[in-house]
Amino acid sequence: MRLPKIREIKEALTAVAKGPYTHPFPKEPTPIPENLRGAPKYNPDYCIGCGACAEVCPADAISVKEIKQDGKTIRRLTCNYANCIFCGECQLNCTTEKGIQLSQEYELSYFDEAEAKESIDHEMLVCEICGKSIAPKKQYEYLYQKLGTIAYANPTVYLSHAQDLELIKNIPPRDDRPIGRWDMVKICCPSCRRDVLLKEEWG
Repeated sequence: MRLPKIREIKEALTAVAKGPYTHPFPKEPTPIPENLRGAPKYNPDYCIGCGACAEVCPADAISVKEIKQDGKTIRRLTCNYANCIFCGECQLNCTTEKGIQLSQEYELSYFDEAEAKESIDHEMLVCEICGKSIAPKKQYEYLYQKLGTIAYANPTVYLSHAQDLELIKNIPPRDDRPIGRWDMVKICCPSCRRDVLLKEEWG
């Protein structure tokens, strides 16, 4: 019985001399490993609002909602950390590869549930015929830059770019007049673009 006691006393004295074995958290921040999967964060410079992150999220932690704000249609992407399992699928499947990335923020305790969310807003491109939202403007601008000259094969893509350059004005939704060939040079949703093309080809 003497040897175990002597060993314990030795370990106790060693601990007093050298300090504790564990890290002195919370007095000092814990060193963060380089590959830590922390809270996902949106990057406004690269996020285009496509919603790919919400489509692949296995925990349904990312929601996509369209709201009306100041007469505009806004798409809001919200990541709820209370549901997030930090799997990294959102980062892995991001269209731009930098729109959402896992950070090294891991202390996610909040008194208010609303604080446990990360959101980003994008203005939507609206069909000039029926008034329905199509996709975020930033997504179409990304497509224009990505496709180059091929973008001119899609009227909505190059017209949205021309609108951003203020080469054309944003025309409000049309009245009850029938679709005509003048609608060829308007930003249209896929359904209205089909109607316009059928009218142009077959009358």
